[in-house]
Amino acid sequence: MKSFNTISELNTWEQIIDKSRFIGIAVPLTSIDQLDMAMKNIRDDYPNARHYVYAYRLYEGLIEKSSDDGEPQGTGGRPIMDILQHGDIWNVLLVVVRYFGGVLLGTGGLSRAYGGTARQLINETNLKKLSLYQVYHLTVPYEWFEMIKYQFGQRNWIISKEDFSEVVQLLVHVPEVESQEFTQWINDFSKKQVSYTEQSLVWR
Repeated sequence: MKSFNTISELNTWEQIIDKSRFIGIAVPLTSIDQLDMAMKNIRDDYPNARHYVYAYRLYEGLIEKSSDDGEPQGTGGRPIMDILQHGDIWNVLLVVVRYFGGVLLGTGGLSRAYGGTARQLINETNLKKLSLYQVYHLTVPYEWFEMIKYQFGQRNWIISKEDFSEVVQLLVHVPEVESQEFTQWINDFSKKQVSYTEQSLVWR
């Protein structure tokens, strides 16, 4: 996978269906260790609810899990997971809290309520797309710097750090899918006067 959608902050949205209150909460996650604390915070924020139905996806390890939390099997967690999968959304915990209003919705009604709440929450949330970048450290002679900088700007290769000493030291973020093109181009363009080393892969 070279890119995915995620969120950067907690978001909520709610609706009333046949006297039951359904509250959707989207929480950014980066590790499984954050899950228990996130669920505890939600239970503290919305005490005495009947159900805390959820699904989450973590990109690290490609972990996916959902829970109906006492609702009939497949009526809550699965519809919420479908929203995450359909939107190619990772590193997010999506919870729909239900305060029961006394009216039974049936399995179809529950699926529509949980899935619809999750869908509307995501529609109201600003998703951001993360892409995988290869980071390079470049050593650039001064006479090459302005030309290299201009060409990087034309190609949307991102200079994240500049250090001016005897030569110019750059940190450059290149989309991972363009890494082979980058190394070939830098060698050809600079006639190997610009040296580089691979540093790391990062999402941004």
